[in-house]
Amino acid sequence: MRFPLPVLWFGWLAAMALAQTSRDLRVEPAPGQPAVEVRIPRSYALVIGIAKYPHLPAEANLVYSERDAEEIYLALLSREGGNFQHVRRLIGPQATLANIRRELEQWLPSVASDQDRVLVYFAGHGFVHQGKAYLAPYDIRREDIAGTGYPMERLGRVFANQIRGKWKVLLTDACHSGAISPGVESETLNRTLAGVSPSLFSLTASRDRELSYEGATWGGGHGVFTYFVKQGLEGAADESGDGVVTADELAEYVRRNVREATREAPGGPQTPTSDRGSFDPNMLLAYVPSRARPATPAAPKEGALVIEVNLDGVEVFVDGRSVGVAHRAQPLVLPGLPPGVKLVKGVRRGYEPVGPREETVYPGQRTTVTLKLLVPARRPKAALDLLEQGLEFYQRGTEANYRRAVERFTRALAADPAYSEAALYLGRAYHALYDEENAQRCLRRAVEIDPDYLEARAALGGMLLDVGDVDEALRQLAAVTTRDPEYLPAHYLLAQAFRMKGQYRESIESARRAMRAASHPPEAHFWLAESLRMSGQYEAAIPEYVEYLRRSDFDTQLAGKINYYVRTYLVPGIPGRKSRPALPDIWRDLRGLAWFGICNCEYKLQRYDAAIADCQKALSYQPRYPFAHYLLGLSYARRGQAAGDLASLAAARQHFALLLEINAELEEAHYARQNLAAINEALHRR
Repeated sequence: MRFPLPVLWFGWLAAMALAQTSRDLRVEPAPGQPAVEVRIPRSYALVIGIAKYPHLPAEANLVYSERDAEEIYLALLSREGGNFQHVRRLIGPQATLANIRRELEQWLPSVASDQDRVLVYFAGHGFVHQGKAYLAPYDIRREDIAGTGYPMERLGRVFANQIRGKWKVLLTDACHSGAISPGVESETLNRTLAGVSPSLFSLTASRDRELSYEGATWGGGHGVFTYFVKQGLEGAADESGDGVVTADELAEYVRRNVREATREAPGGPQTPTSDRGSFDPNMLLAYVPSRARPATPAAPKEGALVIEVNLDGVEVFVDGRSVGVAHRAQPLVLPGLPPGVKLVKGVRRGYEPVGPREETVYPGQRTTVTLKLLVPARRPKAALDLLEQGLEFYQRGTEANYRRAVERFTRALAADPAYSEAALYLGRAYHALYDEENAQRCLRRAVEIDPDYLEARAALGGMLLDVGDVDEALRQLAAVTTRDPEYLPAHYLLAQAFRMKGQYRESIESARRAMRAASHPPEAHFWLAESLRMSGQYEAAIPEYVEYLRRSDFDTQLAGKINYYVRTYLVPGIPGRKSRPALPDIWRDLRGLAWFGICNCEYKLQRYDAAIADCQKALSYQPRYPFAHYLLGLSYARRGQAAGDLASLAAARQHFALLLEINAELEEAHYARQNLAAINEALHRR
């Protein structure tokens, strides 16, 4: 998983001219599905931030307003944020009244057209003088607010009559910024804004007469309003999970979180305001594909079992129900089965039953099961009955039922100490209860009773992999393949075991042997892809990942119980990860890791655009997978270097920072910090 690289160098970017175009962005689909285009219009933004006012008393100065403005600048610029192509800043001494007038009343009206997106952000002081509201430029004088402040009424007129745009956005973080929003105290301003197009979205830090708070509590030092605006634009406000932050989503996210964060503030809670009737609620404010949730997978296709037997007249049971009779020359075909693990058993008078055996029906696949009846009947009826009762509980799948199954299997084994099937299912039931000590003991007993019981040895090998005892798992699985070189489930598990040991050549060979069967687990392609990638065969790995994604694209909630032998250790590096994920968690983890693997291959092949799209898909399944954030940061940084694209560098910065937030102890964190420093230097020199 390691990707540490030398510190990337970005100093030359400060002098490069950047392309200024609208952005057509592709939402990468699952394999076989069409891409979705997200159209982001040409976008212009003006960002203003003032903390220290030379003509106001020292105690009136702010602390974080300029930092707020810098962070909003980067959030708007980022390819995983606002995706604005043209962003100008007026920070500190640059934010004079003359400069604000020039940018608002000359630059924006001269460049924006009717189909564009325009945003103005202001962080600093706001004043109300003689019933009128003003933004405070750097050079404001308290004794002449009307002459040195920028009237909010004038700002409303400029937005309405001079600046053109499909979508217009006004974000203000000032002490009395609520006075700028339509429908509040200022009747004059309200009349001015009444005729503005519904495309205006005005989000202000507070209601009229409320305070706007700032402090180190929020992100190490921000105004609380701006902190949540930034978080929202970077994807936190995306309630629908489609990767797009709309005006409605941002307004609701900021209002709810700011009010909650200031609930205990001495001056009362702060309530950001926006008039829901005054703007298009679906206005696109940010596009953050790595925050999108994966689409709901399709319902799984039905599968089939083909039962082959060595004798005539073998009655076949599936999950305890008789489904027909198979003959040597006439296999029993069972189509239309829901996917999942089935208990298959063959019964014929005079012979010990074969099974029950766990056989998996895979969606849309046909699985052949061979049942050989060889041993004359000798089991006590009490033991057989207890096993059947235990299996009924075992299949129901809850903790209480697993405990009932343990009790029945234990009694069956006591009734017949040589009952290897009872020992096997007793071990499986203990494993389902996470009692690994007893699970190992029972599975080993099943093997001791019958050394040729390959299903028991394979189950023991899988359980040993699950607890991390890879060497012993390899010994047990090698014993299976020695006894039967064509026992394909053992090769599937060996592919995992060899990969975990770093023996990639052997893992590749085992995965390919497991895939000889017409029906084989989709995960065989995943383990093959992993070992190909880890051995540097990047081009060969990609189609195997894609095949895994294609075969596993179904709703696991509807697929019954699917056997994932290795349930733990799948996703390292995530603090607080529960050690025993549920079935949908495993499915989500594996799909996320598959997209991550493709991303890594594309990155190694220097196809950075493809790598970015693939890592974004990985994060849609595992939002806090630190290695995906790191690799996505590297991919954005490399693209930023190659194209002189500050928007890509801003996105790289986000993902390096997220890696540090998730797990600052990883080896990659050291390089992330250095790359962050280099990117910050390049971005702030612009």
